[in-house]
Amino acid sequence: MPRRTSTDAAIRASDLSIARGGDAGRVVDGVSFEVARGAALAVMGPTGAGKSSLAAVIAGSDDASLSIVGGTAEVDGLPVRKGGRTLRMRRYVTGYLPQGAGAELPARLTVAEVIGAPITSRDRRVNQRALAVRVASLLDELQLPLGAAAKYPYELSAGMRQRVALAQALVLDPQVFVGDAPYANLDPEVRRAARDALQRRREEDGMALLLVTNDPEAIAELDADVLVLRGGHTVAYGHGTADLLWTPDGGTPIAS
Repeated sequence: MPRRTSTDAAIRASDLSIARGGDAGRVVDGVSFEVARGAALAVMGPTGAGKSSLAAVIAGSDDASLSIVGGTAEVDGLPVRKGGRTLRMRRYVTGYLPQGAGAELPARLTVAEVIGAPITSRDRRVNQRALAVRVASLLDELQLPLGAAAKYPYELSAGMRQRVALAQALVLDPQVFVGDAPYANLDPEVRRAARDALQRRREEDGMALLLVTNDPEAIAELDADVLVLRGGHTVAYGHGTADLLWTPDGGTPIAS
């Protein structure tokens, strides 16, 4: 599938409302933001704020219980409301790391097959040698042993599985990366490797980041803008955790 190039914002949402199980169950209500190419946005807030639902919709998740019931959003210029070929293109340009992704890896695939799945699912005639090199490069970048390629996810630690899931999200060199708690189960050393992998793609390829995290350190490391949600509503927006503009009914972010 050809790479789509747009000169506009990598992600744009305008008065976006998302429901789970019908319009009455809104989990995101009237949220607006932009993420420029090469920029980062951290979505913060307490449990149940709508953070993961927002990330899933932006990333093109196949969660059928979520639907857009108001407003608009675009990813790399592709409307989020559209399905079919537009949705396939959006998934191609977006790397998605859902919450708990490391624990949900398919048990019957090897690590190499898991990482390469976004490629092999689109092209069964892929050059296997080139794919093996690509997988090995990602394993090395994320400080995973090359021998892990032949192992199955259940043979790895939780932190290793999380890095396998991250490698899968990056294998297509996405224009946009959406990560929900991307550093879960990572110790400080490998966390730095994961952060550096994201930063490198921002600097070299202009990849935009949307991360669900309540970690001030992660936000500072990425020099990210911040969107704070509570009950599906925006209660604060700004750059970094120390420079937030709060709505009248906003409060202090709740870390988790």
